[in-house]
Amino acid sequence: MPATLSPRAPGSLHGLSAVVTGGSRGLGLLIADQLVRRGCTVTLAARDTAELERAAELLQQRHPGAPVRTAVTDVRDKEDVAELLRRTAAACGGVDVVVANAGIIQVAPAEAVGAAGFESAMSTIFDGALHTGLEALPYLRESRAGGRLALIGSVGGLLAVPHLLPYSCAKAAVGALAEGLHVEAARDGVSVTAVHPGLMRTGSHLHAVFGGDRRREFAWFSALAGTPLVSMDAQRAADRIVTAVQRRRVRLVLTPAARAADKAHGLAPVLTARLSHVVNTLLPSPDGEPELRPGIDVEPDRPRTFGERLRSLGSALNDRADRAYNERHHTAQERAHP
Repeated sequence: MPATLSPRAPGSLHGLSAVVTGGSRGLGLLIADQLVRRGCTVTLAARDTAELERAAELLQQRHPGAPVRTAVTDVRDKEDVAELLRRTAAACGGVDVVVANAGIIQVAPAEAVGAAGFESAMSTIFDGALHTGLEALPYLRESRAGGRLALIGSVGGLLAVPHLLPYSCAKAAVGALAEGLHVEAARDGVSVTAVHPGLMRTGSHLHAVFGGDRRREFAWFSALAGTPLVSMDAQRAADRIVTAVQRRRVRLVLTPAARAADKAHGLAPVLTARLSHVVNTLLPSPDGEPELRPGIDVEPDRPRTFGERLRSLGSALNDRADRAYNERHHTAQERAHP
């Protein structure tokens, strides 16, 4: 179905210039798809050239003739992000919508990840959002439609999740950044939306990296990320995210489980911590390999018990998303530097 060509109504995104970091696969690609559907000229930004090209081809197949651009960008590098925004503004006549989505996921006990893993998560997730937000603001202030900025956090940033601590720490910082920028940018007519998704079926388990008892870590994470009621259809999530950005919502928490966890942590933080402790006792021990490896390289154990078969079913549901959302391809560079 081609992109909408009707004139832009008040509040509409039609005809606007949008940038999505981490836009070459998974949730970022689906957000870009929604922006194209609503008539935006979309620039996809990510580190991998081949992956960006495949993402652009997917969008062109879904929306023939739609204006889609790509820009190889490392959001950890402030100058790289500045160049992304400069070139986009020059090519598109400005920048109106920016979604900071780039990130990594490390699944392992904290001691298996180590300090370097925490630094890597902060660099990609928080520094990436910080560079994107700060570099985008001058352009968003100049937008005739009123600029819109979205920072993608996570329910993992609203409460600490065992075996996802680097991710939780970085996403918590992103949430604080989004709230603060919302307050400071409002006087200039720029809206900032903090988005906190729960688990979604995007196939992201293939690009997450796993440490410690890698097979068991991969098994629980991929299963939960694909289990209905616990996880959310990623296309529906992307639709809700772009709608929230369009309507200039301040905060969006996705999935009933994520909203329940958010409220429980706010009302009863001690009880929530105790429940997290119970969950942690069910997770794999820190023993295992110290090297973190991407999920696509982790061979899961064959399911034997009923519980293992149930986890395998959840993983299978998540696996269906991988090719559709450009997750299956994996370069040698990504394997060496996830």
